[in-house]
Amino acid sequence: MSAEKRLAELGISLPSAPAPLANYVPWRIGGGLLFLSGVGPRRADGSNIIGVLGADLDVKAGYEGARLCGLNLLANMRAALGSLDRVDTILKVLGMVRGTPEFGEQPEVINGCTDLFVEVFGDAGRPARSAVGMGSLPRGIAVEIEAVVLIR
Repeated sequence: MSAEKRLAELGISLPSAPAPLANYVPWRIGGGLLFLSGVGPRRADGSNIIGVLGADLDVKAGYEGARLCGLNLLANMRAALGSLDRVDTILKVLGMVRGTPEFGEQPEVINGCTDLFVEVFGDAGRPARSAVGMGSLPRGIAVEIEAVVLIR
């Protein structure tokens, strides 16, 4: 099934592709690969999930933040490729979680993004992945995620 049809079946509408906040591009294509810059947990109204996992936020809030990152990555994929149907495989995801030094549930947080990718792309959405803790992230966001995609 097409990823675009699957998205519609799931009742998911993508946000507009987020604009860069600094001197970088949202994506680059090379060698049949789409390299996606990191995106934050931006909501449809433009606000972000701000805070520290293990202090201000729990795993459920972090998971929601990672899902929002996934939606923003999907929006950038569509903007870069014209259609999500051009995605062959999500190869790699790097998830960064702003947490207390004791917080150790980064994998459960980043599942918010990769669960979404599997919902949309099936097994082709299950990437190699890193989920790491950070002391800070830009503008206080709770989660940032970047990805590498094989283009069909």
